[in-house]
Amino acid sequence: MKEAIDKIFKELGELKASSQKEAEEARVRFLGKKGEITALMEEFRTVAPELKREYGQKLNELKKQALAKIEELKEQAQEAAAEVMPKEDLSMPGDPQPLGSRHPVSIVRQQIVEIFRKFGYDVAEGPEIEDDYHVFEALNFPPNHPAREMQDTFFVSTGHLNPLLLRTHTSSVQVRTMETQQLPIRVVCPGRVFRNEAISARAHCIFHQVEGLYIDKDVTFADLKQAILLFAREMFGPETEIRMRPSYFPFTEPSAEVDVSCNICHGKGCNICKGTGWLEIMGCGMVDPNVLKASGIDPAQYSGFAFGMGVERIAMLKWQVNDLRHYFENDMRFLSEFATATEV
Repeated sequence: MKEAIDKIFKELGELKASSQKEAEEARVRFLGKKGEITALMEEFRTVAPELKREYGQKLNELKKQALAKIEELKEQAQEAAAEVMPKEDLSMPGDPQPLGSRHPVSIVRQQIVEIFRKFGYDVAEGPEIEDDYHVFEALNFPPNHPAREMQDTFFVSTGHLNPLLLRTHTSSVQVRTMETQQLPIRVVCPGRVFRNEAISARAHCIFHQVEGLYIDKDVTFADLKQAILLFAREMFGPETEIRMRPSYFPFTEPSAEVDVSCNICHGKGCNICKGTGWLEIMGCGMVDPNVLKASGIDPAQYSGFAFGMGVERIAMLKWQVNDLRHYFENDMRFLSEFATATEV
């Protein structure tokens, strides 16, 4: 055994490897399951007791030297391989990467907000997970209104007096603004809303709204009509006309639906406006006195108007998109068409 140990010590001292493969072969030769040092470890069990101390120390020293030598050979082989590899020129330009662009819904939302900013409106935002009070009760929705039912609203928690839900409109932000902000109030409330609706070309369970609120002394329906007309001409062009049709909303009285003259056929009738020459864009009305009272505002001294529009709807009209689902599918072919449509 002494001769075998001395022989391996000598071989280790002369051992060389020009590659990682040769270094690994050396490891297997000496330290593998059938390696020479492993065989000596097995043979050590047959050594006489009085010699175990001497040979045990030599075997341990041999194994340590073998491990150190093989590790050294691997490092040398790795450095040698790195030297022959071609150096990368870090000054060379990289591979071109396609640049993204803003989403069409984001573009239109920002355009709407910037138009109303020019009219003196501030921007207000609120939580997407709201309570029943701010979404329904404070906005004059009766307890049995269909919007409060499970088939129309995504409820997060139920079973108590003020359940949580995914807001169905950004009017809840208007309520929070009336509760906290000093009068007069002039804000727009952009945000994402949720309704339990079947997804189709003209409807989705997730969409975006921009709602507006103006409260001051002596605010009239004429002020509302003028604000919407100015917005429509800023968004769709100076020749745009509007018409207002009587409607009903729990939180406004009187209420109206607003149509704009079709910017495709200019009122002559086409498939986009279904031959009518008009396109619906929003609902609006004078804030109901009960809504003002719920937020601590005296309706005898103050009045106001509110309006709300769907951002996807405005985007569809602006770019003649015929399927609402395109905005949510992340199809690069569709989104790339709006790469240059970033003007505000």
